[in-house]
Amino acid sequence: MAKTDGGMKWALVAPVLLLLITFNVFPLLYNIVLSFTNAELVGSGSRTVGGANYGRVFADPQFAGALRRTALFVTCAVGAELLLGFSVALALQRAFRGKQAVVTALLVPMMLSPAVIGLFWNLILNGNYGIVNQTLGWLGLPQPQWTTDRDLKFWSILAIDIWMWTPFMMLISLAGLGAIPPSIYEAAEIDRAGRLRVFFKITLPMAAPVLALAVLFRATDALKQFDLVMAVTGPNDSSTQTVSTLIYQIVFRDGKVGLGAAFACVVLVVVVALATVFTRQLDRLRSSEGAP
Repeated sequence: MAKTDGGMKWALVAPVLLLLITFNVFPLLYNIVLSFTNAELVGSGSRTVGGANYGRVFADPQFAGALRRTALFVTCAVGAELLLGFSVALALQRAFRGKQAVVTALLVPMMLSPAVIGLFWNLILNGNYGIVNQTLGWLGLPQPQWTTDRDLKFWSILAIDIWMWTPFMMLISLAGLGAIPPSIYEAAEIDRAGRLRVFFKITLPMAAPVLALAVLFRATDALKQFDLVMAVTGPNDSSTQTVSTLIYQIVFRDGKVGLGAAFACVVLVVVVALATVFTRQLDRLRSSEGAP
């Protein structure tokens, strides 16, 4: 009977494991192998080049610029989304008529495709016929070239990302705030604690683990920013080029598959390191929350 149960378990789990190995483990291992070769997009011949590709990665000033730009994007986007999302969640914490409709409406940007959102905002921010500049012109204000001005392109993409993903932070924040027992607030009210004291001593510490998890999800996702850049400015614009669009350029424009695989491996290490730091911090927050 025990053998039959064990066989049934493996029969149910085996297809999932096979899919994971096929679509996750094998591509990762194959990418690592390619990173040590001079494989190209066109042509079947390739040979091992050792760590030459990784040497080119760390010596490439374009990669350093893309990495700094990506880090700036992640810091600004995730920070603004966390602040705005948590603020909106605090405003929506109490029950009121029409709350479900308001929350649903706020979640719409997050549910749309980033590529579609990028094209949609590219039309809105168009310097010639975009609705934003038309409104500014009607008000007698300057009409910047949001998607072509070198000093504004990066910040335009950042604003679009914040508009799109702030609802995600709001949703996670609502879940964290909803998990705080009402009895704690009732005890604070009996003790006549002020709003600021309740916020900094109860709300923020108890919601911190969930907020840290939301930051981890958004940071790892923002590090791979690709869709909005491709839709708004394209992969070749040096003022908005992220690491992901740089890899796209290397592989599909230059045809350097082996070099692109090396770039991807370096980015993977950065993402894993960041996730490890956030995970340890999350464990510390949970430990401090459970400490007497």
